Amino acid sequence: MAERREARPESEIIVTSEPVAKASKAVKLRPAASMVLLDRRGSEPKVLLGRRNDALAFLPGKYVFPGGGLETDDLSMPAAGALHESSRKRLLLRRPLRGPTPEAFALTAIRETFEETGLLLGMKLQTASTTQVPAGWRDFAAYGFAPNLTPLHFIARAVTPTWLARRYDTSFFLLDVSEIAHRIEGCVAPEAELVELAWLTLAEARQRDIISITDMILADLEIRIAADFAGNMPVPFFYMRSQRWICEKL
Repeated sequence: MAERREARPESEIIVTSEPVAKASKAVKLRPAASMVLLDRRGSEPKVLLGRRNDALAFLPGKYVFPGGGLETDDLSMPAAGALHESSRKRLLLRRPLRGPTPEAFALTAIRETFEETGLLLGMKLQTASTTQVPAGWRDFAAYGFAPNLTPLHFIARAVTPTWLARRYDTSFFLLDVSEIAHRIEGCVAPEAELVELAWLTLAEARQRDIISITDMILADLEIRIAADFAGNMPVPFFYMRSQRWICEKL
């Protein structure tokens, strides 16, 4: 599939302590999205991580940002509020010409956060209706909200290493905790995908059982917070080449 023909920015090599293994077979990449929820109300900023169920085949027991694979219904779900143009343009870089829209990635992050954590990120509607809503979004819409893309900021993209049984090309979005519109209990449970939610300082988060991608995104987020999100900061794109992590700037 043809790729968009933007010029590639300079890249840098990142050295990590993660062990490198060779893949036994090629695994197809799946487009995905994750949500980085940030709480800046206290003395130190905190992010939300969830611990994955130990029974899961993919990343069991790891602490992760809420997120998951893009579904067909994310391509057609209507949203309240437009995605910021700078995020939209960067989401289009280094993508197949006929790939998912930038809005579909943002919608995936919102839907997956809702399904995994019970946190609903959206705008309240005066009249709730699920008649024009894709099947995968009807539970979300039933609470009378529409997903709102305006507060989301695209802050990172990462491709999981080749040796993992499942591989994702994931776009990460930042959202302030004040944008949580509704909370639903019971989504996090011993038998669920996430068995625990934890609001952690960036230092605490980096001490949990996380993968290298999460660690690198937390390090970049620390830089953004220190700069008070000033200016038009580039978005890191992490992927492996020749068994080394590469970081391009989008």
